[in-house]
Amino acid sequence: MSDTLRQRPGTPDDYATLLALWERSVIATHDFLEEADRLFYKEQITQYFGQVSLILWYDQERLIGFSGTHGQDLEMLFLEPAAIGHGYGSAILQWLVNHADIQRIDVNRQNKRAKDFYLAHGFQIVGETPKDGWGKPYPLLHLQRSE
Repeated sequence: MSDTLRQRPGTPDDYATLLALWERSVIATHDFLEEADRLFYKEQITQYFGQVSLILWYDQERLIGFSGTHGQDLEMLFLEPAAIGHGYGSAILQWLVNHADIQRIDVNRQNKRAKDFYLAHGFQIVGETPKDGWGKPYPLLHLQRSE
């Protein structure tokens, strides 16, 4: 799989495709979100695409996900639901750690699968915020790479 994984930078022309992928991924992985909140976040997310180093990830010609980084922070990593659990996230994260020096990520406390994923990849919990950045009741765990 890693031999077929390729990437390219994201552009504003990709935003509609990425928004649709984001929504499929969130529906599959964020079952704790109220629908009204998911729709709220959907309205917000595209404004953040332009504020991160956006990378689209492909297996051969098939878009399997995207990531967004800012400095040493992984701000977003979303995969097509069918791609979850097949090693793509691990390969992408490893590339980002090695090539973009990713050291930190915030993850929803209720998203056990994502939390366990990052903890298994060398991150540790260094703090928690009781609400997300919009004041919604979704606590965030602050994770940092272990030395």
